[in-house]
Amino acid sequence: MTSVPTPIPSRTQFVLDAIRHRILTGRLTPGQALVETELAAQFGVSKTPVREALKTLAGTGLVVMSQYKGVTVRMVDADMAREVHDVRLLLEPEALRRSVRRASPLDAAREALTRADAATDTAERSLANREFHRALYLPCGNPLLGRMLDEVRDQAALVSAVAWAADPSWEREAAEHREILRLALDGDADGAAGALHAHIASFVRRAFPEPRPEEGRS
Repeated sequence: MTSVPTPIPSRTQFVLDAIRHRILTGRLTPGQALVETELAAQFGVSKTPVREALKTLAGTGLVVMSQYKGVTVRMVDADMAREVHDVRLLLEPEALRRSVRRASPLDAAREALTRADAATDTAERSLANREFHRALYLPCGNPLLGRMLDEVRDQAALVSAVAWAADPSWEREAAEHREILRLALDGDADGAAGALHAHIASFVRRAFPEPRPEEGRS
């Protein structure tokens, strides 16, 4: 018998969405402490929904729970970024390929791309880009594949937020998004998947370049 996920109470969902939004838009920065009592006061709730929200965010990889340091926003380094994007490189292009081959509607991806182009700040653009990628892989026809990509979606967005803070590169990425969507709408499954793979790989290379090997000493 398949178990049914327990619905998240509305107050917990409200706090969860609010904290996630603050992390992904840079209002809460990597390494920043998240204190239950302070968050409860800010959101006008008891500590229970805050505690449950933080547990969920720990499960998606946005926060880290430590016996000694408490709860903090996850730090982003090159190793973490490469691990997350390695998973995306393995799964996301194939999911898009399947979406295109199934002739799945991609209206949501087009709408997200429009929102990203019209965005007036980094936060709005980041959230729209996040929805763009999800709209490409979600209709792949394999719910498990979609859920696996959803599990790394928050971490990927956190990586992007940190990278953009150091080097805003969204104009280049927006052009790549438009090309990916064009190929997908043209029904070119392999071309769209290849463009998406190149898009993800090039972002990591630019934002978190591999260290150069030390030159040999004479």
